[in-house]
Formats: sequence, structure tokens, C-alpha cells
Amino acid sequence: MSSPTDGIARTYRRFAAAEAAGRSPVYAELARRISGDERCLAFLAALPAEKRQPNLLFGAVRLVGGPITGWRDFAATLVGRAAEIARVMLSRRTQTNIPARCAPLLPALAALPPPLALVEVGASAGLCLYPDRYGYDYDGHVVPPVDGTGPVFRCAAGPGVPLPDRPVEVAWRAGLDLAPLDVTDPDDVAWLDALVWPGEEHLGAQLHAAIEVLRADPPRLVAGDLRTGLPALLAGVPAGATPVVFHTAVLAYLPDPADRQRFAETVLGSGATWLAAEAPGLVPGPAAAAAAGRVRPGEFLLCRDGDPVAATDPHGAAVRLL
Repeated sequence: MSSPTDGIARTYRRFAAAEAAGRSPVYAELARRISGDERCLAFLAALPAEKRQPNLLFGAVRLVGGPITGWRDFAATLVGRAAEIARVMLSRRTQTNIPARCAPLLPALAALPPPLALVEVGASAGLCLYPDRYGYDYDGHVVPPVDGTGPVFRCAAGPGVPLPDRPVEVAWRAGLDLAPLDVTDPDDVAWLDALVWPGEEHLGAQLHAAIEVLRADPPRLVAGDLRTGLPALLAGVPAGATPVVFHTAVLAYLPDPADRQRFAETVLGSGATWLAAEAPGLVPGPAAAAAAGRVRPGEFLLCRDGDPVAATDPHGAAVRLL
């Protein structure tokens, strides 16, 4: 009979091999060590199942104890401040908000009739609602931000990716999240900082550059569940704008396939264009399921209206057509 912690151990081994390897050596090592450490596994097993994710644990440890350099300081912080870390994990959600994820989405957005009305589900602080305010460098093909002042994200574009020459035109934008974060709240910004992985410090610099963009023009963020809150938000789309519902790394938080299917039906029935960048197997529909085998380990599948379009780097560093 399997131990209650066996499933947690498998999750952390999978995270080490498929997500952290090659991206954050520190997190890859920690996840491997946790998968074989009974004290860590017991700590996680005492939490609700939805609160055991590696990113949530690592972010909470960093928020409570500061930077993590390796197993020794991680384990010492977890043992010495377990109650504080558990409180953070119970009160917070994994809301990594990487504005560079706009880079793989930009070609798909630019293919739609302007102006756009953007609705992001799982919006966190709303940093990905501003694709027009950021610049992009696709291996030397540069798309400037609309006002010339936003951060510039580098993204490797594969052959045939239809790169635009100018920023997309956005007429309206809004986000939906269970617990939206506020870029003017120091505690929320500290949590976003804690979710940046060791080894990807450049994402921290990008995070703060994007935060400054939002502070000058705060987004409309609505607290609500994507399973029920989308129709009311779409009702606010102005006439003449092309509505776009998009999300990145959100559907994993809907573990029930029936919930994902109902969400897909809601979006497809709304008349909005649906752009989903998710881990393979999470976007409902036969076309997305058939394309899962064409996505390399560690990549996301980008779908438009349920049809596969491209494979993308989860943190926005690359996009290639399928």
C-alpha cells in the first residue's frame, strides 16, 4: 500500500525533472531532496492538497526566510519557521506573474482585427494585460512599446512565426482572478518577488519594470472564479473592439476535467477569441489532445479557439509554430 506522501514525492520529482531542470538548478536540487525527505513530505502532507505545490512552498520559504542558495539554508528555514511558512502557504496562492509571457502571445494577438479588448483569466496582478506597453526583441526583429518607454523582452522565434512590425492596439483590458494582487501594495509585490526562481533573476528586473508601467495606468482587476465570472466581465467589452480571452498556466488549477470543459464551452460560446497557453493535456478538445505529443518537455501548448498554434516557453523566452 502506498504512503500518503508518495504522491507528493512524485510531484516534486516531476517538478525537478520537467520544470526546474535547466532553468533553476537550486529549485531542481531542492525538489529532488524534498522528494526523499520524510520531514518535508510530512510538512506538506499536513496541508490541504491544493497547497502542496513546489512553487508555493518555495515562494513561502523565500518570503519568510529570504533568498535560498541550497538545501542547507532551505531545510533550516523550513524546520525553524515551519508555522510561519505554513501560514503563508495557506493564505497565498501561486500567482507567478511573468510579463514576458506576452512575447509568445504577441504574434497571435497581432493577427486579430484591432482594436483589441483583452480579458485575462488568472490575471494575478495584471502584468500580462499590457502587451502593447512592452517591447519585444525576436532575435533582432524588434517591436517597440506603444509609448517607447516599456521594458523589452527577448524571445526566440522559430521559422515562420508571423512577427508584427508594430505594437498591437488595445482599446480595453480587464482581468479576472480569485484574489487579484495590487502592484501598489508592498506585501503583494514582495510575494511576486518571492515567486521569481533562483537562476532567473532577470525576470525579477522585468517584473519591476512592468510594475512601473501598471502603477502609471492601473488595470481593472475583478475578484472572481473563471468558471462563473467570465460572462459578466465580457459584457463590459466596448462596441467595435475584438474581444480576446487569454490565459497562461492557469488550467492546472482546475484539476477536474469537467470544469476545464465547461470553461472552454463558455469561452467558445461567448464570441471572443480564445488564446490558451498551457501545459500539454490541459486545453480541452481533440485537436489540442492530438498535438500534445508534438510539444517538447517543458514547453507549453498555445491554442487559438482550442486549435494548436505553437509551442512556447512557459516563461516567454521562445515560440515555435507547430
